[in-house]
Amino acid sequence: MEMIIDFPGGARVDAHFGPYTVMTDQPSMGMPGSAPTPFAVFLASLGTCAGIYVLGFCKQRGLPTEGIRIVQRSLSKSGSDLVSEVELEIQVPPNFPEQYHEALVRTASLCKVKKHLENPPHFNVFTKVSES
Repeated sequence: MEMIIDFPGGARVDAHFGPYTVMTDQPSMGMPGSAPTPFAVFLASLGTCAGIYVLGFCKQRGLPTEGIRIVQRSLSKSGSDLVSEVELEIQVPPNFPEQYHEALVRTASLCKVKKHLENPPHFNVFTKVSES
């Protein structure tokens, strides 16, 4: 997959791929940004990826998803701004069949984003003079 990353102004950095654009921004001097930060989008990809797997699990079994939500918490080590642990709490309504609780956890753990973090890719960063 190829993405084009561009700089539309201010502290904005956007990613374009297929018919989509993911907008990011960096807040400055106490002012909120016009879009989430790139790191917030990265963190959101963890929870939304797990959510896609939970949604698919429920749809395959004809289970209602109303009242299900995932609460994601990012924990950092003291003195560091790096995330050391991510918690995904799958909240289900009281009437959700208990027999599926552990299966939801296993299913959410199959998330492709999580698997990439567990087995990170090699990064090759370089410059190239564009042909304008």
